[in-house]
Amino acid sequence: MASDPSVLILTGHGLNCEAESAYAWERAGARVTLTPFNDILAEPRRLHDHEALMFIGGFSYGDHMGSGHVFARRARHRLREDLQRFIEAGKLVMGVCNGFQILVKLGLLPGLDGDYFTPRAALLPNDGGAYQNFWVRIRFESPSPCVFTRGLRTMDLPIRHGEGKFFMPDPARLERIETQGVVVCRYIDPATGEPTGDFPHNPNGSMHAIAGLCDPTGRIFGLMPHPEAYLYRENHPLWSRSPPEAAGEGEGLLLFRNAVEYLRGARGALF
Repeated sequence: MASDPSVLILTGHGLNCEAESAYAWERAGARVTLTPFNDILAEPRRLHDHEALMFIGGFSYGDHMGSGHVFARRARHRLREDLQRFIEAGKLVMGVCNGFQILVKLGLLPGLDGDYFTPRAALLPNDGGAYQNFWVRIRFESPSPCVFTRGLRTMDLPIRHGEGKFFMPDPARLERIETQGVVVCRYIDPATGEPTGDFPHNPNGSMHAIAGLCDPTGRIFGLMPHPEAYLYRENHPLWSRSPPEAAGEGEGLLLFRNAVEYLRGARGALF
């Protein structure tokens, strides 16, 4: 029997969501290796022993010069060739919160035209000028090719960030990410089910209410809300209002299950 898919989670330098992220992948059926970022910088070949790579949440390098900036610069200059090879091999990359900020500042997202190392967007300080920590509702966009979100429609997830406002300065590129379907999820008003720019349902003022992106292949995915923080129904602040017969799993686990299912199905194509 084939072994479970292998996932590499980078740790250290202020990142702090490794325990719940590893547990999410393991519950979904993957094998997880937690590795300090410096170890991968020293031996980039270790990246290729895995089928998925996750950039987790936290405050990498203390968010000096902007969230994810220092981490992204080090990765671009030391891992560019290996990251390109990893992507070309058909493997998965996931970034959550600080990890999403890293992917955007690397250029892996949105990754239009196969250009994964030129930043085209930004995640700016929240419009309210303050760190936000509460639950939001997001809608997954059905045209998206994202393998992590297949079959998903809406979900409540927690956010905890000070720099989550998605911004793209080029209107033409903003239109392209819409038409190419790489906008994966948006903040919505729970009452209407529609995307919103209004606080608190849009906690940061993101353009087009964008909460997450993928690249055109659907294999690189990042979002600001934390699916790894919703692995049990009891994680939700209103869990006690759900019927007793409701499943014990939190909905955030579904993203990791989709990823593991994809990796198992793609085993023969990965190289």
